[in-house]
Amino acid sequence: MPTLEETRIRNRFRVQPHHANNYETLHGGNLMKWLDEVSAMSAMRFAGETCVTARVNELDFEQPILIGDTALVEGYVYEAGRTSVHVALRAWREEPTTGETELTTRSSFVFVAIDAEGSPVPVPDLAIESEEGERLRERAYETLE
Repeated sequence: MPTLEETRIRNRFRVQPHHANNYETLHGGNLMKWLDEVSAMSAMRFAGETCVTARVNELDFEQPILIGDTALVEGYVYEAGRTSVHVALRAWREEPTTGETELTTRSSFVFVAIDAEGSPVPVPDLAIESEEGERLRERAYETLE
């Protein structure tokens, strides 16, 4: 049974001019793509199967990420259904020279595990085995409220 902490993935993306909108900030569509990629990796690590995006829950862009910043994206599985995998997501703008971060985005995505023919397949139960895992799961639920 995979643990929540084993599904936690953090990636960094350098925001370049071709990622930006008219305001010289990260285009929301680019951030959504990065959120989807990180959450898919987390879901697949958990399920041990290919996972496809089924739903994007509330997606809040709270602060912009500027050209030259680093987008730090984190995702982890916080809940599992029969064939579904729920991934909590957060993104921060990170100043590359200091490492200083500011929370910019919160969301959660739902994935469905599929087989080679594209049919849904069962996923394992999610184990919460540490205080950190419990804290992360509670944070995910708070984001949805």
